[in-house]
Amino acid sequence: MTMHTAIGNSGELFWFKGTLVNVRLSWNTGADRVSVVEHYMPHGESPPLHIHRNEDEVFHILEGSMRIHIDGVETVAHAGETVLAPKGIPHSFRVESREGARCLTITSGGDLENMIREIGEPASCATLPPQVEPTPAMIAALTEACARNGIDIIGAPLS
Repeated sequence: MTMHTAIGNSGELFWFKGTLVNVRLSWNTGADRVSVVEHYMPHGESPPLHIHRNEDEVFHILEGSMRIHIDGVETVAHAGETVLAPKGIPHSFRVESREGARCLTITSGGDLENMIREIGEPASCATLPPQVEPTPAMIAALTEACARNGIDIIGAPLS
């Protein structure tokens, strides 16, 4: 990723699926259980098509552009735009900008954040982790962690 954004030192940093995640506000800090997670993602990053059973997912794009697929409809969101992926609706995204993308993901309830904490690892530095091709064991671990946290993987990442 070639973005020139400095990564702030507030929050908790995790390496998650080839991305850097900064938990800016944990769901367990407020009564409404709102979580704000900042994602730093390389070009081409795409999670599998999935459904959140318990929480809406809001994407606020800070830098770059992302193609977002929600219930069969695709749009491209650019810096400054906000997109809602409602709970119960299949969705995914793909980072389209060559320099990568940075976005805030806002949820309530803790499912997404808990899954990131479960499958991610504390980042040893504030950079993207080394990129690796997912193995069948990695895919199975992600699928199982998602299921335990109210997220159902139902398809492949976007290409």
